[in-house]
Amino acid sequence: MTHDGETPNSTRRRVEQRGLFFDELETDVVYAHRPGRTVGEADNTLFSTLTMNAQALHLDEAWSATQPFGTRLVNSMFTLSALVGLSVSQLTQGTTVANLGFGEIRFPAPVFHGDTLYAETVVLDKRASRSRPGEGIVTFEHTARNQHGAVVAVAVRTALILLQPPS
Repeated sequence: MTHDGETPNSTRRRVEQRGLFFDELETDVVYAHRPGRTVGEADNTLFSTLTMNAQALHLDEAWSATQPFGTRLVNSMFTLSALVGLSVSQLTQGTTVANLGFGEIRFPAPVFHGDTLYAETVVLDKRASRSRPGEGIVTFEHTARNQHGAVVAVAVRTALILLQPPS
């Protein structure tokens, strides 16, 4: 018996969560990633200190209170990481080979402790790889919005994605 009560040679069809293969990704479709991710103070502090980013704007509430936003801001690199991370289970879990690079990245509005991030992705372009058979190059545009619908981050990312294996 396995941990889920099934015998190892069960005749039941098995469905395992994965991302989409290159062939399944469509351009001009908005992939909405749910659930969202509420960002806490501990997330921001831990991420900033783990990455050696001692920027007072992320760590010092008293000082940040004297700055234009009047409070600490969530580290934008955390916002970027969460944005891409929110897309993984729907789009690239088990189907990505590698990130090839990031193009335009922007943060049009700040993220504060307690904000909830929601992400969506549009496939801007895709083509089969000329040098790596069985793989394709996909350009994603990821957008993060807060709980009020304001865009807080946009990132264009290029990745190498597996083509669907022959049946």
